[in-house]
Amino acid sequence: MTSDRFFRLALGAISATVLLIVAAIAVVLVNESRLSIAKFGFSFWTRSTWDPVSGEFGALPFIWGTLYSSLLAIAIAAPVGIGIAVFVAELSPDALRRPLAFLTELLAAIPSIVYGLWGVFVLAPLVRRLEVALPDSLRKLPIFSGPPLGVGMLTAALILALMIVPFVSSVAREILQSVPRAQREAAYALGATRWEAIRVALYYARSGITGAVMLGLGRALGETMAVTMVIGNNPQVTASLFAPQYTMAAVIANEFTEATDALYLNALVEIGLVLFVVTIAVNGASRLLTRRFA
Repeated sequence: MTSDRFFRLALGAISATVLLIVAAIAVVLVNESRLSIAKFGFSFWTRSTWDPVSGEFGALPFIWGTLYSSLLAIAIAAPVGIGIAVFVAELSPDALRRPLAFLTELLAAIPSIVYGLWGVFVLAPLVRRLEVALPDSLRKLPIFSGPPLGVGMLTAALILALMIVPFVSSVAREILQSVPRAQREAAYALGATRWEAIRVALYYARSGITGAVMLGLGRALGETMAVTMVIGNNPQVTASLFAPQYTMAAVIANEFTEATDALYLNALVEIGLVLFVVTIAVNGASRLLTRRFA
């Protein structure tokens, strides 16, 4: 066997290991949640009741909380992250470029428990003051209703946004820096302003920037500890930004050690299976979206 062929087979085996691990995770989740799947079937995804005492379980409040918090977080983080990437890659003075890039990436190294503590002691009181300061006419709207607790959907989304900004900005910055200089020079040659030349670079890099945003969304979907500390942990489906809600990762972290009943434990594992499926679906959609832009 030639060295090239051996090298190709070795890399192929390593790549296949990733697929085997994903398949093994799926098999274990399905096997360990079979009692819940047999009793509730697909209705587990659409039921809102979560009552361990009576043995009634439904994942809808947790699916809603996970998607709501993640989408709201990416809506906040994407403009900020892309803005940071554009400034660092296109507008920042050379003396500030490396320190700014380093400090932005440093945010990704902070443990989630630290973000959670900061959210509890700093962000939650600020959100509570914001809610109390809102006019009564706004607080009557469903999206702004809820008790002034400080913990809730908005607090969780802000924490998530802060956590995923470095992922979005770092990848988007690298994509922008890889745009050929000829693209910008061609824009300048046609009489474009600096902002118009940056728009050309953004358009050229749109598929990579889309991938950066979707990477941040994938990171937000699975975040556990920081969200658990500030979202309020109340299984309900509501559009309110201030009401306490729940996520799939948070309910597993909070209740897994308390699940002594077999059906209860299987329901929690099925929550993990639902999160696994949702994450794969979101990543698959991101690949299709990136390919379309490419």
